Amino acid sequence: MLSLRLSALALALCAAPLAAQTAPPSSGSTVTDTGGSLTQDAAFTSFVAGLRSRAIAEGVKPETFDRETAGLTFNPKVIRLDRAQPGGTLNSGPPGPMEFAAYRRSHVDQAHIDKGRTLYQTLSAQLARNEARTGVAGKITLSIFGLETGYGVYTGDFDLIRSCATLAYEGRRRELFTAELIATLKLIDRGFTRAEMKGSWAGATGYPQFLPSVYLRIAADGDGDGKADIWTNKADALASIAAYLREAGWKPGAPWGVAATVPANFDRAAVRTPLVSPRCPRVHARLSKWLTIAEWKARGLVISGFPAPADDELARLLEPDGPGMTAYLLTTNYGSILDYNCSNFYAMSVGVLSDAIAR
Repeated sequence: MLSLRLSALALALCAAPLAAQTAPPSSGSTVTDTGGSLTQDAAFTSFVAGLRSRAIAEGVKPETFDRETAGLTFNPKVIRLDRAQPGGTLNSGPPGPMEFAAYRRSHVDQAHIDKGRTLYQTLSAQLARNEARTGVAGKITLSIFGLETGYGVYTGDFDLIRSCATLAYEGRRRELFTAELIATLKLIDRGFTRAEMKGSWAGATGYPQFLPSVYLRIAADGDGDGKADIWTNKADALASIAAYLREAGWKPGAPWGVAATVPANFDRAAVRTPLVSPRCPRVHARLSKWLTIAEWKARGLVISGFPAPADDELARLLEPDGPGMTAYLLTTNYGSILDYNCSNFYAMSVGVLSDAIAR
């Protein structure tokens, strides 16, 4: 599942185009500058070469930049996949019905649950150490691992350097992907090989599907061998996911959310949030304003799941399948999952799968 990190991938896929930057035409056509006509490949090569001084100034070895960018070509498939992402009118107006049930059946399926339960037992000591260090529940980190890459089965086969360079050249998020290209080169300088750092078309890599800059910021050594290897080492990947969620504000000891029943005469307008989130506004528009669990109970909601948050815990209401179906009261920890991937479908799947794994 393609991930949408707050500090990286969310911006990569959701940010508005930069008005001052013009996307190049498709492969095989020409672009014109003050010097005349250049083929797209020549323009791409010139663009990448122009990044050399910045990369070196930011700590990349000159020989690394020269070696890894030699012969680099534009990848039109990356741009096609990028432009196929939801956008435009889909991001305007009030959100429509979420219809989570169908999504849940295909993502929180028995195969994910069964394999997650097996790993929950096998990796119990590692998960417990991570939780003791970060406060992040082990079942949550394992659930993210499962949903991101099928517990490590599929991590992507795109060359990160080519993908990041292509997206930087394309221009709509030039600064973001230029930085990710440089971060990838820094990882090579740290000893990781280009071949092992394959990933998604959008630059997400490894078991946690981090962008390279996210790895540089928070990757953790989970097994004490002195290296944070998120590509082949489950312990390091799980420790890194826990580190990410801790940085995103995870509250130790609190659940992600809990199932609840909403009374038939419930006044939903009275709990509608007046706030507009500066990030992923349509995602947050589905969530109510914040009330304590005690206040939700006073409004007639009945907790039907386990474990129930404390009465003084703040939570937002989400009815992912509409009125009359199972609702959820979501704590601040749900917000940390949204930070990892700003999608209610994703965050709900992480929570539901985590509970099934630990059951």
